[in-house]
Amino acid sequence: MKSTTALGVTVAGILAASLSLGAQAVPDQPKEWEKCAGIAKAGANDCGALDGSHGCAGQAKTDNLAAEWVYVPAGTCDKIAGGEVKAVKPAKS
Repeated sequence: MKSTTALGVTVAGILAASLSLGAQAVPDQPKEWEKCAGIAKAGANDCGALDGSHGCAGQAKTDNLAAEWVYVPAGTCDKIAGGEVKAVKPAKS
């Protein structure tokens, strides 16, 4: 009986530890998004170009153009080489 109880406590501890680690490995949902220019790959930009050369997503001609942008969670753009924050937008709730 004691070994069954000890095994149950051990399993519960392992499950609690893994849930705790999982919560720290993935950040919370962003509360704000940044329009980060200069980091989009060719054909992978979000919406229109900042210079007005086009008005749709997926039309960047080459990688890392200054007028092409993608949304990233707030605080991320400054961590990316070449990224420049152009606007901040609240996340949808």
